[in-house]
Amino acid sequence: MNKLAVVAIGGNSLIKDKTRQTVEDQYDCIVETSRHIIALIEMGLNVIITHGNGPQVGFILLRSELSKNHIHEIPFPSAVADTQGAIGYQIQQSVCNLLQEKGLIREAVTVITQVLVDKNDPAFLNPSKPIGPFLAREEAEIKKHQFGWEIIEDAGRGYRRVVASPIPRQIIEKDAIKKLISNGFIVIAVGGGGIPVIENDRGFLEGVPAVIDKDRASALLAADLKADYLIISTSVEQVYLNFGRGDQQALSQLTANQARQYCREGHFKAGSMLPKIESAIQFLEKGGREVIITTPELIASAITGKAGTRITG
Repeated sequence: MNKLAVVAIGGNSLIKDKTRQTVEDQYDCIVETSRHIIALIEMGLNVIITHGNGPQVGFILLRSELSKNHIHEIPFPSAVADTQGAIGYQIQQSVCNLLQEKGLIREAVTVITQVLVDKNDPAFLNPSKPIGPFLAREEAEIKKHQFGWEIIEDAGRGYRRVVASPIPRQIIEKDAIKKLISNGFIVIAVGGGGIPVIENDRGFLEGVPAVIDKDRASALLAADLKADYLIISTSVEQVYLNFGRGDQQALSQLTANQARQYCREGHFKAGSMLPKIESAIQFLEKGGREVIITTPELIASAITGKAGTRITG
């Protein structure tokens, strides 16, 4: 079996800027990103594609809140499921079209994925996951009072709504994903970090209002399937120390131990690079071979060691 790479695409990376936020704009971004993922397939890798949904699930929930006097609201877990289906559809279609364009006989399939979380996870009492669009401070304050949102400043780019983000414990559809990969399918899974579910008192699954960090869920899936690579696609070419300052320093390669040290020293922001680094460490601790963090267009070059940040055990 060929080497397996789990490629995690950020939900924010599918939106260029405030003037290009439509579904059609998002598809254009997905096609562009898919071209770089196809390059991995041409290199002989098996690929699982995961994706974030922070802005997109926020849009759905805002639409629901604005229209609640006219039609029933959308439950939070259903909103996550909606983004899995919609974004998964776009990735699936673009990948299949590009494969056909190149004469490659492969199929892509989207798996609506549930992820088990602990109902007593303290994250439910401390919302921290940014969703929806970036807002100016004044607009954020209006939304906070209008809808009762929790609001934070996010990575110097504006203000955003935050929701609970519990730690993923189990990928419910893991075995189905594994069978699809072993049969040659390109799989899109764990969209938006997965639909968060708990086990109720009867032992049945039940959706809960939260958004799981897609990098943490992707790392869990990659470890479970013994993937060779976890590739985290983001908006920066490399991981940096002192990011955004005059003395920022690019890191082309580091070990898990170095990554732990930099986390302790506070080099990475909670709403930005920190969950990516923590996910990388998690994957490596569970036997993963290598983590790559870079922009979509540099993914293929990063696999060959010519770009990005590589983290090893």
